[in-house]
Amino acid sequence: MYSLVRDFEPSVVAVDPISNLTSHNDDPGLKITLMRLIDFLKTQGTTALFTSLTSDGRAEESTEIGVSSLMDTWLWLKNVAFNGERTRTLQVLKSRGMAHSNQVREFVFSDRGVDLIEVYMYGDQVLTGTARVAHEAQVVASTDLRERDHARRMADLANRRKALDAQIVALNVEAQERAGQVAFDIEREKIEAEGHLKRARNISAARSGSSGNKPRNKG
Repeated sequence: MYSLVRDFEPSVVAVDPISNLTSHNDDPGLKITLMRLIDFLKTQGTTALFTSLTSDGRAEESTEIGVSSLMDTWLWLKNVAFNGERTRTLQVLKSRGMAHSNQVREFVFSDRGVDLIEVYMYGDQVLTGTARVAHEAQVVASTDLRERDHARRMADLANRRKALDAQIVALNVEAQERAGQVAFDIEREKIEAEGHLKRARNISAARSGSSGNKPRNKG
């Protein structure tokens, strides 16, 4: 391997998986060998990509071989069994010298390769797989119902405004008719009052004229 690296000068060397290089988890010889290989690749400026299979029940902060502390970046891939399905997740346990997310991300295999799914939070939980798809569909349906309800309420408000506008127009017409009737009644009452006053004056004048022409008694 050392000779191949010197001859071909690859930019990346992948060893997949290092956990299959021995049948003993506590093999000190393998650990020393890998430590030397990692140090050699670093001196050559070559990126080392090691994979390791982790048994169920083993702490995620450790590996079978125990060389994770020598690596600059540690990615943890896991199959999560939940709600009758297995979901593939990815998280960065460490990455020296660079900023990285501490969230667990779901990933899927597609025609384009590996796609990372955006973190989907629901309350204080991260939903993945079918649970995420079902909740997204529920949110879309709820949003559609809410938008329909908003449209219905806005249409009802518009109809109420139209009804109120019609009532206002009718009240204005009624008020104008009432104002015209009141003005007519007032004018009629004025004319009648003036007629009564005129007749009263005429009668008074007639009586005054009659009393002035009455013959005097001779003594």
